[in-house]
Amino acid sequence: MTERHYLRNDQKHTWQSREHRRGLSCVRADTLPDRLQPEKLNVWIGSGFLVGSAFFALCSAFALFFAFANAFGLSEQQINVGFFFGSIFFTLAAYLQLFQAANTRTQPAASPPHAGIVAFGWRPQDIGWLGCFLQFLGTLLFNASTFMTLHPSGNWLRDELVIWGPDIFGSVLFLASGYLAFAETSHGYWSWHPAKLSWWVVATGLAGCVAFMISAIYAFVPQSGTVTMMVEHSIGWTLVGAVCFFLSAALVLIESRLFRVAPKSRQYRVPRC
Repeated sequence: MTERHYLRNDQKHTWQSREHRRGLSCVRADTLPDRLQPEKLNVWIGSGFLVGSAFFALCSAFALFFAFANAFGLSEQQINVGFFFGSIFFTLAAYLQLFQAANTRTQPAASPPHAGIVAFGWRPQDIGWLGCFLQFLGTLLFNASTFMTLHPSGNWLRDELVIWGPDIFGSVLFLASGYLAFAETSHGYWSWHPAKLSWWVVATGLAGCVAFMISAIYAFVPQSGTVTMMVEHSIGWTLVGAVCFFLSAALVLIESRLFRVAPKSRQYRVPRC
């Protein structure tokens, strides 16, 4: 369930799963202490994805225009190190997102999901938790893929299994998580709400997942050897995906900020309790 309408004090209210989980509603995730409340986690989540996607975008640009990278004295190995560091920030942000989802009620009138704080939880029936879980798994695979690019063996089969394999499966998980996030916000299979900031957050994130998926497909290296055109397309789509994730992360920070200042500036509609 992503949306529910209910009565409280003879007034109609609307509960939405993403807004509640992100702390953008009047009902707080009260199983968390103040220092870990959703609106504070949002800043860390958005910042993590922002830094990680910035690493990916810069490294993709340097790899795509390698002559430009040479002007800065960057080698291919150093660029790959940048991709690996970027994937670490993705993983940290994805874990905080999963942690946030694991410690949030699934319905407005539901009891807290547990007595204390949990690290991961297990709520596959909850679309918000499931999307965060799949994305976290995808980031772990990206960690493995980018790390193994630092240690290529030259053996075609081995490199395809430990580099391209985690990349393609991680991209599939990202794509699934991106669509689940979009469906959760849309409250259906599809929606078009460009006037809503939350819609842009998930739409740009989904676009980034699609771009990463295309990049992973092009990243396959045939046994006959590297095809320059495929490499360029793979790097180019990685750049597109990184830019989309950068925009999505920036919008997360803006969304959280607008909600916090809303009572004074009225820039964002805050639900009445």
